Amino acid sequence: MSGLCREVVTLQLGHYSNFVGTHWWNLQDAGLSYDPDSSGSGEIQSDVVFREGQTPGGHVTYTPRLIAMDLKGSLRTLRQEGSLYDPGKDTSAVSWEGSLVMHKESPPEKNSFLEDLDKMEQGEILAEADFSPQPRRSGPLGVDSVNRQLDRARRGYRLEGSVRVWSDFLRIHLHPRTVAVIHQYNHDGEAQRLEAFGQGEALLQGALLEELEDRLHFFVEECDYLQGFQLFCDLEDGFAGLGSKVTEMLRDSYGGRGILTWGLAPVTHPGSTPVKDVYHLLNRALGTLHMSSHSSFFCPLTLRGRLGRRAPSPPAFPHLNYDASLWYHSSSVLALALDALTVPYRLRSNSVPMWQLADALAVSGRKVVAAYGAVPFPMMHGSSLPDALSSCAEALPWKPLSACPEGGDGRCYGQWATLRGYEGQKLVSSLPPGTEPPSPLHRLHSGEDVLAAYLHSFYPSSPLALQLTSTPSRLTPPFPHIFSPALSERGFLLGQPPPPEAPPVSAVSSVPVLTSLQSGPVLESWLSELQRGADAAHVRRAAPSFLSQGLELADYQEALEQLRRLARRYRDDSGGAARSSSSEDDED
Repeated sequence: MSGLCREVVTLQLGHYSNFVGTHWWNLQDAGLSYDPDSSGSGEIQSDVVFREGQTPGGHVTYTPRLIAMDLKGSLRTLRQEGSLYDPGKDTSAVSWEGSLVMHKESPPEKNSFLEDLDKMEQGEILAEADFSPQPRRSGPLGVDSVNRQLDRARRGYRLEGSVRVWSDFLRIHLHPRTVAVIHQYNHDGEAQRLEAFGQGEALLQGALLEELEDRLHFFVEECDYLQGFQLFCDLEDGFAGLGSKVTEMLRDSYGGRGILTWGLAPVTHPGSTPVKDVYHLLNRALGTLHMSSHSSFFCPLTLRGRLGRRAPSPPAFPHLNYDASLWYHSSSVLALALDALTVPYRLRSNSVPMWQLADALAVSGRKVVAAYGAVPFPMMHGSSLPDALSSCAEALPWKPLSACPEGGDGRCYGQWATLRGYEGQKLVSSLPPGTEPPSPLHRLHSGEDVLAAYLHSFYPSSPLALQLTSTPSRLTPPFPHIFSPALSERGFLLGQPPPPEAPPVSAVSSVPVLTSLQSGPVLESWLSELQRGADAAHVRRAAPSFLSQGLELADYQEALEQLRRLARRYRDDSGGAARSSSSEDDED
């Protein structure tokens, strides 16, 4: 894996962020092509986010350049230090000659997927029927036959009832410096919970700060061309406060590097109460303000219909059958979208550095951007890109991924669109000579021109950058079976629709995805709604303990005023819907 590589260090802060991150890393591993003798192949350069190392025993490893933080009790079967560098049990130091009685606690029960992982790593052979007859490949630990066998597995894992934490479906090895457990707070139970923004802010000091700096130095110092950091951070609990301090520390310590922050929120929280809902709202408001001010850009990612206290139904993707209340499901949809959203700075050729991506979107201090995605992109098998886009001429195919509805007036300050996974399909029309093109898109001669012309029909005068990547997102166990039976194995629409009672497809191995990052006037109303909701919560009456967790009332009120001013930066003075919503905000 040679050639110039602009490395990225990833941080995951919080339990839901680790859910999304686990799916994201599983997708990276599924698409990994490791060949040390090759001069570099494939569109995605895995070395951007993966690192090569070596165990004390001389085994080559290939692990994520990742720091993942979570709370006490959140790992279950996963060892914090991992298993790659396990020196084994050393009994030479035992000098007691008397009798010993050992009491050993039974480990948590593993699901079928984790049990199969253990069998593969121990050299046991699964049933021959479970695998297709493909040759085994060798490589470093973490990219060796264990995960290659999973790629070829045909076993239909159904983990919906057994996934309790993110490590229950983790398929890759982690470096010993990756997982950091915050022992002051519990993952389960009602006591010692990390619920408030101020609690998270107060965490990043003392031992935890030293531990984070030590881990960062380890991963950063081995990079040759560090382009920056991507941060996945929970937005609705105390991790929003921790993420605000972490982004501030990254900005101060690594000035000039990109900091792309993705604020993650599930659709529902187990055991939520009205008071906790107020906490979630206040954390969202404060986290959005502070993390955006310290980052190159900040993008909330959620399948909630809105970020207010009363959210409408989650977006319905035409070709997904997912349970939005299951973190295992919702995080997989967001991870698929993130796999496309992060493509620009992970490409082997024509890569766009993080700072350039941020500069194209975060103009004039507008650092909050919204994401949209067609998951999967509805493209008929054997058709062309003009055919697929012409069928979406009346409405864009994507759905909101940031709880921010799209503006209907075609105004946008900046947009970055990525189409990933058209592999094997035609990008331009191939009509016989003399045939009248059915649409203007069929007259164009490149895929970039086709997609640009289509998007300009909805955003006539908006700046646009786009990238097309043929390699799809590869799906392997244990990705959930959430796809419509209308999709083929490669994720394209079938010519003949299946009957309504047909079960979901379980053999989808890849899918095309179309995503968009946007900065536009619609974010003014989105941010104003968030600010007004937090202001209307009357924190001293509805959640008085929120201010007893390290946050002063004056600081809280100043933050809401800053959020109000941030919303006004998105005002479009040319008039229209955005101007109208701002006027209403001024009158409140």
